[in-house]
This record gives sequence, structure tokens and C-alpha cells, in this order.
Amino acid sequence: MLNFSDISWIGIIAASIASFVLGGLWFSVIFGRAYSAALGRMHDPNARPAMLMIIGPAVWSLITAFATAVLMASLGITTLTGAAGLGLFLGIGFLAATTINTGINPNIPHPILYGAVSGSYHLAAGLVIAVVLSFF
Repeated sequence: MLNFSDISWIGIIAASIASFVLGGLWFSVIFGRAYSAALGRMHDPNARPAMLMIIGPAVWSLITAFATAVLMASLGITTLTGAAGLGLFLGIGFLAATTINTGINPNIPHPILYGAVSGSYHLAAGLVIAVVLSFF
């Protein structure tokens, strides 16, 4: 049985911050123009996001980091290699797959582009979260 003292709360916070920062850069600086195009919107690099667009990803990054930490502790993953493997597995098998599947709907003007941009972020975030957690 998992004992919650087996997981690092500092690691969870660090991993969620890393994922949150990566997302901010991913959807603005790195792929902001492509993300806007996927949503059928004009890209405005000076636009200020609504508070929900800041608080929501922060909360969900924390929840994803917590769930990943619980899985790592339950599976006994303590190495960087093991963490990277789990991060890739979760990133591809759950995070990216769900994101891409969500994008395939009539409300997304360019679902393939949306899936490529958002899905690849969630894959990278899954990997980053697990790798950061492996250091704690």
C-alpha cells in the first residue's frame, strides 16, 4: 500500500512548475503562431491571457505531477531512466493520445495541427514531470 510519505511534495511542486513554465513557453513563444492557426485565430503575441488560462494549467500541472509521483512510488521507479520511460509512456499513451483525440472534433478548425502542437506539448510535459520527480 502506498504511503504518501513515500512521495516528495517538493518534487511535485518542482515538476508542476516545470510543466507550467514549459506550457507557457510552448503555447506562446515556441508554437504560439501554430497554436493560434490550429484554433483558427489570429496570432497576437501581445495578448494577455485570461486568468483561467493561467490558473487552470497551473492546477492541472500540479494534479498531473501528483498522479505521476504516486505512480512512480507505487511502481518503485527511482532512476532517471525509469522515470523517462514512464514519462514517455504516460505522455504518449495518455496525455498526447487524449489531447489529440479531443482535438478531433468540429470545433477545432485544424485538428491535425492542434494535435501536433498540443499533443507534443503533453508528451513533453509528461516526460519533464517524471524526470524532474526522479531528482527528488
